[in-house]
Amino acid sequence: MVTGDNIVTATAIAKECKIIEEDKFISGKKEYVIMEGPEFFKLVGGLICITCGMKSPCDCKPSKVNEKVVNAKVFGEIREQLCVLARSRPEDKYLLVTGLKQFGDVVAVTGDGTNDAPALKKADVGFAMGITGTDVAKNAADIILLDDNFASIVQACMWGRNIYDNIRRFLQF
Repeated sequence: MVTGDNIVTATAIAKECKIIEEDKFISGKKEYVIMEGPEFFKLVGGLICITCGMKSPCDCKPSKVNEKVVNAKVFGEIREQLCVLARSRPEDKYLLVTGLKQFGDVVAVTGDGTNDAPALKKADVGFAMGITGTDVAKNAADIILLDDNFASIVQACMWGRNIYDNIRRFLQF
């Protein structure tokens, strides 16, 4: 869960939604389970453009920008434990999406605000809210949820898989 809420509110919501569970949170080494965005960004070191070698944002043309996490080892450690990223800024969300993709993960992002647009665009699949979402978020997203209901994401995935299977079968035919 990545949110702009403070860490206390984010923790309470994460517990209520069963994103983190009290017994798992207490036992074992879990220093990165709940973090704040600026702390995450500082530990990981931000992004670097592979094309020019400069820290992101760089002067490369948008089509030429190819970014990676500066400190991939630390990102990998955080990635294994992170459940909640509170007080996250747009650059923190974008860094998280870029790092996850760098590690080979498939990333989906939901958002409704202008601040979510970079992460929505960078993700493999971006879901924007159709009712409460800004035009910027809707333009950056791949899919717009017309009813602003997270359960619609599950339905969209089922339909998408069905369409993919049908196309594959047609090509095989």
